[in-house]
Amino acid sequence: MLKIKMKQNYGVTIQMQATLERNEIRMKETKKEINNLNNLLRSLETADNKVKNEIENKIVGLGETVIPELITYLQNIKGAVRGVVAMVIIRMGECSISYLKNAASTNSDFEWMAKYLISEINVCPELAA
Repeated sequence: MLKIKMKQNYGVTIQMQATLERNEIRMKETKKEINNLNNLLRSLETADNKVKNEIENKIVGLGETVIPELITYLQNIKGAVRGVVAMVIIRMGECSISYLKNAASTNSDFEWMAKYLISEINVCPELAA
């Protein structure tokens, strides 16, 4: 009976270690994606329209792990860059909605924009690709 328990505990330990390793890999990937995002966002400031479109597509390609960072960024920028970031969030689609709602609940100045983006996501699902 003791040997069975020890084997079960060992199995649980192995599973926990594998989970921790997967989480560490995900964290490293997320940090890399955020670094890529920050570089892309900086380059938006001086980009022409063609390059802005390319950057927008690259940001969308980073996936939903960068949505919280995009929404934080959106709350602190103005001008054309803000428009590109807003369009990226719309294109990310429904996975953005909970993050938008959360940001709106903690920043009343952002509430109108969050509502607008959510309405665009719901109205234009074909853009959410």
